[in-house]
Amino acid sequence: MRTAARTGLVAVATALVGAVAAAPSGARAAGRPADVRAVVSADAGAAAPVGVPAAAPADAPASWTAAPAAGRPYAYLEGPAGSVLQDTLSLTNPGARPLTVRLSGQGAPVSFAAPTVTVPARTRADVPFAVTVTADTPPGEHRGTVRASAAGREVRVDLRLRVSGPRIAALTVEDVHVDTTTGVLRYTLVNRGTTVLAPHLAVRADGVLGTVLDRPGRPLPLTLKPGQRATRTEAWPDPPALDAVTVRLTATAEGAAPATARAQASFASGPALAGAAGLLLLAAGGGGFAVRRRGRSRTQRASAGVTT
Repeated sequence: MRTAARTGLVAVATALVGAVAAAPSGARAAGRPADVRAVVSADAGAAAPVGVPAAAPADAPASWTAAPAAGRPYAYLEGPAGSVLQDTLSLTNPGARPLTVRLSGQGAPVSFAAPTVTVPARTRADVPFAVTVTADTPPGEHRGTVRASAAGREVRVDLRLRVSGPRIAALTVEDVHVDTTTGVLRYTLVNRGTTVLAPHLAVRADGVLGTVLDRPGRPLPLTLKPGQRATRTEAWPDPPALDAVTVRLTATAEGAAPATARAQASFASGPALAGAAGLLLLAAGGGGFAVRRRGRSRTQRASAGVTT
């Protein structure tokens, strides 16, 4: 009888020890909160990720995070010029208090529904954002940044944008005008393609007696976006005083065919006109004197022949 009782007690003790060993750590420490294993998404339709650590003690505040949704290393968007592309930024607050995060974009036209988002404690908020690809955005790769700042810290998320479409380089020179008073050349460059251009300009002017200006191509201090126009001036400090010239402007850019435009101009300053008039009068006077002299010579020869 005693042996049976002892056997029963040993069985009960063994069962209690096994139950304690199988109990979770949170249940063994009375009053100690269990670790947070899931974060509730602000988007009701989004699945809650696992593996988010518990909030840190009050004397060591937990670090919040900002990253592209779905665990991507960077945000990637692709579309044609003139479109609006959308993506999502995940903000995770593992702390014990709500966190207000300020959102902005840099290097790309990023917009949010609201500039600030308050993320509850131990929560992930998925915040949509949009990137507006303007109609003059050239095809190719572009970079930007999505910025999130809170609690004295800023997190930057890399944004990569690919604009689809053909890459066409085309440049024209238009509306060439020559100011005959100052010699200033005025012209307009137009980007007719789909890529950003860095133009070069060469200037040449030919007059009645030959070339009066020959300025080789040099880079201009500007870039032209697709469809952009730029009206500029070119100084000509020493234009001819008296001449009829043809001015030719040639613009070039990488990948684009050379573009040429011409303008006619006649230079005639007051002193130059007076000098030219004096030369004409002198030439006319000299010509008349020569004619009269030849006439007298003929008359004298004829008179000498009659006398003989």
